[in-house]
Amino acid sequence: MLSKGGCCGGGVQRFEDLHAWQKARELTASIYEMTRTGAFAADFGLARQMQRAAVWAMSNVAEGFERGRRAEFAQFLSVAKSSCGEVRSQLYVALDVGYLDQATFDLLQTRAGEVTRILGGLRSSVEHQPRPGLHD
Repeated sequence: MLSKGGCCGGGVQRFEDLHAWQKARELTASIYEMTRTGAFAADFGLARQMQRAAVWAMSNVAEGFERGRRAEFAQFLSVAKSSCGEVRSQLYVALDVGYLDQATFDLLQTRAGEVTRILGGLRSSVEHQPRPGLHD
């Protein structure tokens, strides 16, 4: 059934209830925390790009959900997943230039990878939901 203001069934009424959005929010907070410390804080270009990519991931989940149409939600989830890939790629840059130690890199890669997998699974689920209750 179409939830008020969104396009997911299963009792999800708000984008804040989506596990994908919650995990993307946690990743975003971690990226902001990491980019505000040490040498990273002085590299405004990379720091801002990583922050934007992380924010885009969580924001696209919310925006797609609020559109209320299955096809649009799936497309926004695809964009969110792409933004997560951007974060993962930028983490390599941060590691390579010495802004991150290996342990921090591994932790953030694991978090970003988890968000990527969750977004991919949600997108697949949304794309394969039966028509009743969802708008195309």
